[in-house]
This record gives sequence, structure tokens and C-alpha cells, in this order.
Amino acid sequence: MSQGDEQAARLAATALLARRDFLCRELTERLRRQGFEEPAAANAVAELVREGLLDEGRCAQNYVAYHAARGQGPIRIAAELRRRGLPEESIAAALASGPDWTALARKVFRAKFGPQPSASWAQRARQARFLQYRGFSSDHIRSAIGADPDTGFAEL
Repeated sequence: MSQGDEQAARLAATALLARRDFLCRELTERLRRQGFEEPAAANAVAELVREGLLDEGRCAQNYVAYHAARGQGPIRIAAELRRRGLPEESIAAALASGPDWTALARKVFRAKFGPQPSASWAQRARQARFLQYRGFSSDHIRSAIGADPDTGFAEL
């Protein structure tokens, strides 16, 4: 491995970071796909981390903010961050810095189904499946669709 390879890997990594944030593993894999050797790619990524140009915490917070603004819930976002190789403690910290998930579930529900809750259980089940697909927990879903387990329907 030559010094030129490391410099070229660093330049390529910097160019990629100019477009968007990456996690360390993602950036290393991207550099490997561009033809850089593993040591050169890993050294370039490590150097960028030391300099503060690559920050997984910041990347995770930006990811959470962007996907929450698109109406996705914490379960779906956490699963995607896990798939990308982020450690659990970083995922938890990023989700904690996110929005009020219950309020977001209500907002997503109202945008899709309107302000009035459905009177039919079949319709509520469909609404719950929609929110579940979006990545909201059962507590968030119950709050959003107004399902009160004691009375059957919430008073809105």
C-alpha cells in the first residue's frame, strides 16, 4: 500500500462526504467498491473520524430527523440504522434526540385518514397496520387511532 493510495482514498472519501453523511462502515464499503484496498480505505475513514469530518452520531441524528420528517417511526428508523451497522447505543441516542414519536404518529394518522376516528374495527385495524408499517410502536398506534382498550374507543 502506498502513500498515494491513502491520499487518493481520502480524497474520494472527502468527495463522498461532501454529498451526504455516511457511517464509517458505509464509507469504507463505498471506497472498497471504488477499487481501494481495505487498509487504504480504513485508514482514510479513521483519519476523517479523528479530524471530526466523519461523525456517526451526527449522521444518525440527521438520519432520524430526515426520516421522521417523512413520517417514519422509531422502530423502522432503528431497524435501518442497525442494518447500516450503527451500534445500539448510538441508535438509542439518535432516537432520543428525535421528535415526540406519539405526536408524530398522530400527525401521520391525521394526514392519511383525516381528523375523525373510524367507528369500525376493521377500518381501525387497517389504520393500525399502516402505522405499524411506518414503524410506530403499539403505544404510539393506540394513541394515534384513539383506541382505548377499556372502552373500545377513545373520546376525541
